[in-house]
Amino acid sequence: MRLSELAAHLNVPAPTENPEVTGVTHNADWVQPGSAFVAIRGARFDGHSFLDRVAAAGAVAVIGEGLPDGVTCPLPYLRVTSARAALADAAAALAGHPSRGLRVVGVTGTDGKTTTSWLARHLLRAAGQRTGLLSTVGYELPDGTLRHFPAHFTTPEAPQVQATLAEMVAAGADAAVLEASSHALALGRVRGVAWDVAVWTHLSSEHLDFHGTLENYFADKRRLIEAAPFAVLNVDDPWTAQLRGVAPAETTYSAEGQHADWRATDIEERSTGLHFHVISPLGEFDAHLPMIGRFNVANALAAMAASAHLGAGWEALAAGLASFRGVPGRMELVPDARGRRVVVDFAHTPPSLEKALGTLRTTTEGRLIVVLGSAGGPRDPGKRAPLGEVATRLADHAIFTEEDCRDTPLADILREMARGAQEAGRTNFQAIPDRREAIRAAIALAQPGDTVLLAGKGPEDTLERAHEVLPWNETQEAADALHLS
Repeated sequence: MRLSELAAHLNVPAPTENPEVTGVTHNADWVQPGSAFVAIRGARFDGHSFLDRVAAAGAVAVIGEGLPDGVTCPLPYLRVTSARAALADAAAALAGHPSRGLRVVGVTGTDGKTTTSWLARHLLRAAGQRTGLLSTVGYELPDGTLRHFPAHFTTPEAPQVQATLAEMVAAGADAAVLEASSHALALGRVRGVAWDVAVWTHLSSEHLDFHGTLENYFADKRRLIEAAPFAVLNVDDPWTAQLRGVAPAETTYSAEGQHADWRATDIEERSTGLHFHVISPLGEFDAHLPMIGRFNVANALAAMAASAHLGAGWEALAAGLASFRGVPGRMELVPDARGRRVVVDFAHTPPSLEKALGTLRTTTEGRLIVVLGSAGGPRDPGKRAPLGEVATRLADHAIFTEEDCRDTPLADILREMARGAQEAGRTNFQAIPDRREAIRAAIALAQPGDTVLLAGKGPEDTLERAHEVLPWNETQEAADALHLS
């Protein structure tokens, strides 16, 4: 695309020079020959301080809100009102506006985004729609292969969002499901996505260091509902009252017995998953979801309502729920022929561990065993003792082990976790420094009817030690341990 054409997309005058633009980025380290560089003024850096550097790297143009006093630009300069909006708009234009060729579902909320997104993706595929996924766990093309962004794309910016959507289109996708975090919405990372359905899960206090107030946090998430022609709203969430009527059309859901278009009744939590009855605009039907945690009924209703709006029938929804294998590392069940239940979960803080263990306790016939560690470095060292206390209070037996100890001596971490248990007067724990050995010991200890929770690593694909970073797959480690025992 020529720079003059890109300028037209951004509604700004074109400069005299008219080079070919092949990509856009706001990070000087990511500039490639042919890139347009967006100079964003951030809290710590002003992108305009990198102009000579990006020119040397092959950038052909700069986009910004105006050159600072005394600064000259060695490249053609497009002046825009908002650099972040321009980054997203340029990315969409250069990618060919891929979302316009897809049916796109966006999911936002404090809790439930990832699970609801994965469920919606699975249900749409069950209905015969070739569906891609972009979530915090990674992204999928319609062939179902999960991919991960490179480390520097962990939170994808607008160019990566648009490039991923374009990759989905090229792979023959009909639809796409995207998690839309508050940061993504506030910073314009998903600006330019042509939404078809917006799903609202739940709002609670989080990320206030970024948003400032709960009201600002809500306002940023509300942007998704404002941008879509159809909304799926959770009437069990008090904040939903402020979202009614925002989208041109909407449907509602409730897992707590409130009046809604989509409702769940007769909810049963079993060791094999959730069983409930669905009342919906498509009719009534029984549903089985092989996931743990009553809260996942709400996620299932949201995903069904979104999928139904895009054409999925109730038969496909019921069959899709029953065949869902969960989200990698999020209360993920690892199959065992002997009747032991092994669960991999990302819980790594005292509140999240308490929630995970409390959820598992209600459906555990025998003993509840947990394997957990605590990260090293400066990352919340004060949570180590509380983790030990929670683990030994709610589980029958706890095994303390490594979890990305980095440059902190593992012995110090394990000692702090043990202190939390001992100060509460508990002795139902042991320490096994090697995580693989800890997992195998826990599973060898388990009998049919017992539950083993492997907490803290979830879907992460590395295990960080002081002097090495190991490839890691917690689910595979569990499967290997089950095979050995």
